[in-house]
Parts: sequence; C-alpha cells; structure tokens
Amino acid sequence: MTAARKTRFFRRVPDHVTDELVNVLSSGKTHEFNALFGLVYEKLKLKNAVSGGEEMLRLRAYEKLQNLVGRGLVQKNAKAYRGLKGLEKASSANVLARAEAAANAR
Repeated sequence: MTAARKTRFFRRVPDHVTDELVNVLSSGKTHEFNALFGLVYEKLKLKNAVSGGEEMLRLRAYEKLQNLVGRGLVQKNAKAYRGLKGLEKASSANVLARAEAAANAR
C-alpha cells in the first residue's frame, strides 16, 4: 500500500493590518488604541484594504496589537501603546523575506 502524499499550499498574502500598525507605531509616538485604530483605519481605507466592516477590523487590529505586545515589539502602558526597537521585523515584507531565505537555505 502506498503512502498518501500530503501537499500543502500556503498562500502568503500581505497582512495589511499588521503592516499599518507597524507603520504608525514606528514613529516612536505613544497612541491610545482608539486614536491608533483611527489612523490605521484611514490608511487602510485609502488602500481599499478594508473588508468585513469597521467593528470586525477593530477586533482584528486589537488582536494583532496584543500579539505585538506579547512578542515584545510594542510596549503597553495602561491604554497607551508605543513601538519598540525591532518592530519592523513584524511587517509582511520582512516575514516574507525570512521565509524565502529559509526556503533557499534548504
């Protein structure tokens, strides 16, 4: 009996929400979540990358922001957030470059 082949297909699409969070927080300024989300939402609307409605996007942005806090790339003081050194590592371009470098190293 032959073993079944498992094929995986990973679609690497840019994460626009994380990219905009990184862009806004890289300025070094401190933002409360509502102000931060307002900036991110406006930039995503300009790129026509808003889907699922504003409330769903707010939830996704909050989840991604907490992920960045957990990874130690964003500092949270009460309800204010500030980007730390190395935050650019979370952008889609950087993640894609690391994935390609790992694939080429095999």
